[in-house]
Amino acid sequence: MRHTISVLVENEFGVLTRVAGLFSGRGFNIESLSVAPTLDPTISRMTIVTSGDDQILEQINKQLNKLIDTIKVIDFTGEDYVEREMALIKVTAEDDTRAEILRICDIFRGKVVDVTPKCYTVEVTGSPAKVSAIVDLLRPMGIKELVRTGPVVLGRGPKAWKAG
Repeated sequence: MRHTISVLVENEFGVLTRVAGLFSGRGFNIESLSVAPTLDPTISRMTIVTSGDDQILEQINKQLNKLIDTIKVIDFTGEDYVEREMALIKVTAEDDTRAEILRICDIFRGKVVDVTPKCYTVEVTGSPAKVSAIVDLLRPMGIKELVRTGPVVLGRGPKAWKAG
């Protein structure tokens, strides 16, 4: 089962290494990881996507909570949340495919952020499924490079995380 976990941590040297070590020490793969400071620059939010059964993930959640730099852990599995991902896609843009690339971008509300004589760089934001769909449509035109952020999530509604 897919799990999306959000962890508030102290924004300090070595925290990412300790969290990654916790996963690797238990033989779990981190499918995606996004880390950035919050409104409070002394606190970072990590969004971790992994797969595994509920029992093992419960153990990981407990271990994350035991780390000294951890402030709060939320497993969004089964929760109501907003999830977004961003991708940059460098695609071959020949004379006969340029219009089709622009149509696809328009349909997915993406935008061309760079143009060269031989390629377009497209930016798209949305659910991971939406990002995968545009990648699948652009693939036949010749994707030269692709980078995805991995999902970031926030719980729905007025409730906000507070440190402490």
